Amino acid sequence: MKQYLYRIHPSRAAMLTEGPTREEAVAVDEHFAYLQRLVGENVVLLAGRTLNQDEHAFGIVIFVAATAAQALAIMHGDPAVKQGGMTAELFPYRIALWSPQGPPPEVGAG
Repeated sequence: MKQYLYRIHPSRAAMLTEGPTREEAVAVDEHFAYLQRLVGENVVLLAGRTLNQDEHAFGIVIFVAATAAQALAIMHGDPAVKQGGMTAELFPYRIALWSPQGPPPEVGAG
């Protein structure tokens, strides 16, 4: 399996400063559930977002897929991307260093 990364950011800049619309909030909830499912299937290795709430805010999803076509399908299957609340860009990726002894993440925070 190859590693990939997709970077996402809100399609509407005010989503972070003014809050999401009802549709955006639903898409973000579905996005989180989608990623949780893929973590459980050992597809997603890491997912998170920056904590700034300006036009530079973004999230990343690092995952594995057999082919670039499959990676695109995973990215485009993300409900936040599919529903247009977030835009996404795919990159081939390779984790070079990993610390299994690192501090635990704040799961679900944000």
